[in-house]
Parts: sequence; structure tokens; C-alpha cells
Amino acid sequence: MTKNDIAALFDQWNQALQTGEPKTVAALYHSNAILLPTISNKIRHNHEEIEDYFVHFLSQQPVGNIDESNIRIYDKLAINSGSYTFAFNDGSEVQARFTFVYQWDGESWKIVEHHSSKMPV
Repeated sequence: MTKNDIAALFDQWNQALQTGEPKTVAALYHSNAILLPTISNKIRHNHEEIEDYFVHFLSQQPVGNIDESNIRIYDKLAINSGSYTFAFNDGSEVQARFTFVYQWDGESWKIVEHHSSKMPV
């Protein structure tokens, strides 16, 4: 795996957002993944809870753009952290810090940890 391969995982996730299907997005997460979401105070612990978060988030038709990315690869784990901006269908935007932790499961990279928090004002 290269840093470009790991960077492409964000593009895959962002494209899944564009489908508007919470199940499609949740499928990119490991079965025991943790999501600390951008616009919710509730920590999500499994696919059902992650999918529930994306029902609301996807209703705003988000489009993500990475502002800064820092990728590190450790054998079967990879980390991408930095900042991104989401544009929504109502014209609003939110800037956030992110960390995606990916794990190779033998067939594909799955998100095992995703932390996204709004930038302080």
C-alpha cells in the first residue's frame, strides 16, 4: 500500500456519501468500528448506529474536500488525519478535523476508527 492508495480511500468514502445511501457508507466501516461524528454528540459503536448517523448527515447532501492530509502506514493499519470541509445543499459549510484509521482485513481496507470534530471558532 502506498500513501496514494490510502488517500484514495477518502475519495471512496466521499463517493459513498454521494450515493445518499447510509448502508453504502456504513459498509466501508469494520463491523466493530467507532465513529465520533462531526455533527452529533453521540458516539457510534456499530453499523446500525453508524448508519443511523448517516441518515441525518446524508440528508444534507454533503460533499467533502480534504484541506490537509497526513498519512502514515503501519503494516495492516493506516492512518489519515488532517482537516476537511463539507459543503451542504443549503449552501452552508463546516470545517472539521478528522482521523480515519483503516485496517486491512485480508481483502480490503475498512475504517475501524473515524473521528471528526468541528474546528473551534
